Amino acid sequence: MALSHFSAALLFSIFASVVFGITVRDNPREQMRYGLYCFAMFMGGLLVAGWVMWGLRH
Repeated sequence: MALSHFSAALLFSIFASVVFGITVRDNPREQMRYGLYCFAMFMGGLLVAGWVMWGLRH
C-alpha cells in the first residue's frame, strides 16, 4: 500500500482523534465533539505546516 504524505497524515489524524476522544472525555456526546475538535486541529496544523514548508522552499 503506497500512501502519499497527506493520506498518511489523514489516517493518523483520524485514528489519533478517535483515541483522544475516547480516552479524554466520559460522555459519548463529549467524546464525539472532542474527537472532531482534535481532528480539525490536526488537519489545520497539517495545512499550516504545509504552507510554512512551501514558503521556506520558495
